[in-house]
Amino acid sequence: MVVAANHNSSTVGDTVSVPSDADRKLTSPASDTIRHIYIHIPFCARICPYCAFYKTLLDRSQTQRFCEALVHELEAHVQNRRLVPMTIYFGGGTPTALTTGQLEFVLGGFRDDVDLSELIEWTIEANPGSVSASKAAVVHRLGINRISLGVQSWDNDLLKLLGREHDAKQAEESFQVFRRAGFSNINVDLMFGLPGQTIDQWKQTLERTIALGPEHVSTYCLTYEEDTEFFLRHARGEFRQDSDADAEFFEMTMSMLEAAGYEHYEISNYARPGFQSAHNRGYWTGADYLGMGPSAFSTVGMTRSQNVSDFRCYTDAVLSNRNAIGSTEQLTEEMKRTERIALLLRTDVGADAHLLDPFPDKTREFMDRGLLRKTKDRFVLTRAGKALADSVAAEFV
Repeated sequence: MVVAANHNSSTVGDTVSVPSDADRKLTSPASDTIRHIYIHIPFCARICPYCAFYKTLLDRSQTQRFCEALVHELEAHVQNRRLVPMTIYFGGGTPTALTTGQLEFVLGGFRDDVDLSELIEWTIEANPGSVSASKAAVVHRLGINRISLGVQSWDNDLLKLLGREHDAKQAEESFQVFRRAGFSNINVDLMFGLPGQTIDQWKQTLERTIALGPEHVSTYCLTYEEDTEFFLRHARGEFRQDSDADAEFFEMTMSMLEAAGYEHYEISNYARPGFQSAHNRGYWTGADYLGMGPSAFSTVGMTRSQNVSDFRCYTDAVLSNRNAIGSTEQLTEEMKRTERIALLLRTDVGADAHLLDPFPDKTREFMDRGLLRKTKDRFVLTRAGKALADSVAAEFV
């Protein structure tokens, strides 16, 4: 299974019992230097009906204790591993659902405990409904240098359908709040393939985004994930997936954003020159990463683990100096190889040719069909291939 190191590294699941051995250390034995860290903040003011990440409704009576657990987990990792991150990513949930003081407490913990001398990118996800000038100023002052703003759409009717707590005006105001706070690296998240969404609505969303001028744009096609309200509505026949319409949305996205000067460097991601996400790039190229917080995944060497997917169990375990890991998996070379193919083929870098050596007939077929091309020692998807990225990758894994 492929799991992500950024916002997508959290999954919905049943509550997992925390390991009962209270004598175990909070972290596993020392390993090589960790260059990428993901922190999951699960709290949301409202649960979006399409979201399959681990999340929970905001409970102000629990958040400070949770923040203390995060800092405690960090301190334990510092004692057992060498943390010299190049990237740090706060995802969720909604990290900005925390109060200004709580954000200051958690970010201050990282500044106090972690060697940040090689840090080049520190991202925090933000919901327009929980942005304020004071929060923007604090996170900027404490070292955050990249914002990922969950706009999703500039159409108010579609925002209501998605269960978002903000409207288009509030989203634009939030973007400007971060600009005024000094942020020069802002990503805007958008979604297409929504129920009832028209191609004209998507065009207007792209036009408004381009006019706003973010440095990075992430565009995701809606998928109907299990354990979501949208999945149930899709199963009942209320919503339908239209692959032809999705392809049209995708083609328009590539054309408009590339014409506006954005580099299409991964299937769902576009950036101005110099503003590609270093955190995501590290994950896509197979770098180790450490996940903190409930449900967060870590992959270090050949071991993949996931913290317990319940913030109360997580908090209780960590503050009791117990292991908060809910599951562990030992990876094989074959598993690592297939993951690298699936991830690298989605990028403009492409997959190392040697990774596809076992599939000469498939590579030849996709090249003949104009979906894949070879550049020196790598295979890269063509423009036509990008629209079928998942199908192409599936043939190699």
